[in-house]
Amino acid sequence: MAEERKKRRLATRLIHPDRYASTDFISLAMPTWRGSTVVFDSVADVGDVNDPDQYRYGLYGTPTTRDLAIRIAAIEGADQCVIVPSGQAAIALPYFAFCQAGDHVLLPLSAYGPNTELAADILKRMGIEVERYEPTIGGGIAGLIRDNTRLIWTESPGSITMEIQDVPAICAAAKARGVLVAIDNTYGAGMLFDAFNAGVDISAQALTKYAGGHSDLLLGSIATRDAKLDAQLREAQRLTGMGVSPDECGLALRGLKTLDVRLQRLEQSALTVARWLYDHHEGITMLHPAFADCPGHDIWKRDWTGSASIFSIIFAHWTRAQVERFVDALQLFKIGYSWGGANSLVMTYAGLKRPTPQTGPLLVRLNVGLEDPQDLIEDLEQALAKAG
Repeated sequence: MAEERKKRRLATRLIHPDRYASTDFISLAMPTWRGSTVVFDSVADVGDVNDPDQYRYGLYGTPTTRDLAIRIAAIEGADQCVIVPSGQAAIALPYFAFCQAGDHVLLPLSAYGPNTELAADILKRMGIEVERYEPTIGGGIAGLIRDNTRLIWTESPGSITMEIQDVPAICAAAKARGVLVAIDNTYGAGMLFDAFNAGVDISAQALTKYAGGHSDLLLGSIATRDAKLDAQLREAQRLTGMGVSPDECGLALRGLKTLDVRLQRLEQSALTVARWLYDHHEGITMLHPAFADCPGHDIWKRDWTGSASIFSIIFAHWTRAQVERFVDALQLFKIGYSWGGANSLVMTYAGLKRPTPQTGPLLVRLNVGLEDPQDLIEDLEQALAKAG
């Protein structure tokens, strides 16, 4: 061996060292496997590009990516899962995997904004027609299904206006016509709502939110129970280049370890803050699934095991200027999009048309974080005083 080392020049030894560290190391953390090129012992080992456990190239995943996918599938009660770069990627990929020119898609009016923008822009140019429907339609969606309807999107609750959808009724109507149903299951984190038991075919999440848990990563997931659908998703992912960073996946794997306890704390804190607002400020419309006057509350009680960290309020008797003064006066609630992290957030939407064009601009969405809820209540109290 000493003789062989002498024959190798420095440039070669920098790439092919004489010795490697032992890998006999057991940790509680999944290693972050980085790499673009994957090497094989023989040509026969190159394997099948569509087999998620056959590593061919870093774009299609590393053991870190695969471990995250397996864990998300287990949480959701699915058999397969694809990890993609963001929640929006998790929404876009099913369109590319399952739809083509001439197809018809149904999308709720309460859907995540970029999903509606995708429908009105790129999908329209691709010849895919996306029709909007009232989120509380339930089984009545059967009347909107056409012969060329390929996909029905659900989002429960709506990420701003919080309508709970009757997903089982929608799925029953879709199954009768052979139409796929997808859900944006981010609010439930794959835990609070059993989407597959309700009948969905595809469950998408923004792992950016609760799985990540610390507002420092972008990731999405698409889970299925159907191997054929999974293969179509993987092929679309490969051809669109939607690879993910193993470093992001490592952060999400870390976040999963505390997901259950964080969700429990966030639920209780959000309920505490929401009840205070509901009881102490007249003229507020509360949009929180656990409140009886929230659209779809009875369905939430039937199908859900809990609520999460976000809810919205509408200041029905305020002006838009008062709403903005209230938001600007908040100190612990930082103005920002997204939810699910440790920090409390607030956002308002000047051009929002729901629930009505008149009340939309008076809506404020709150994300309750991990701060003490009494401090958050005091922050809201001082901001209400300054605005009102």
